[in-house]
Amino acid sequence: MPFIDLETNLPASKFSEDFLKKLCSTTAATLGKPEDRMSLVVKPDLPMLVAGSSAPCMLVSVSAVAVTDTAEKNKEHSAKIFQFLTHELGIGEDRIVIRFYPLEPWQVGKKGTVMSFL
Repeated sequence: MPFIDLETNLPASKFSEDFLKKLCSTTAATLGKPEDRMSLVVKPDLPMLVAGSSAPCMLVSVSAVAVTDTAEKNKEHSAKIFQFLTHELGIGEDRIVIRFYPLEPWQVGKKGTVMSFL
């Protein structure tokens, strides 16, 4: 059950429902997870700085069970996510930072229990 959190100073108008669906399908495919297990939040219009500049930028957090736990995996994920974001939003790679967080099944609650028991 991956979680994608995208925080940005870009305006909300950049994030149509179509964009959200594309981001969901792209990250699901990248992580090898089914789309119906993805959770996605986009927080636009934030006051932000990256590398000392308030030029268009974003911080992306990717949390998932079993697929964000090595440098090798995250290097592959990073390349695909960067490609999507730079292409879709026209933002430079130097203005995007991705943070990867590995999760254990007992850290994710669903249906009144945790993923360990589902």
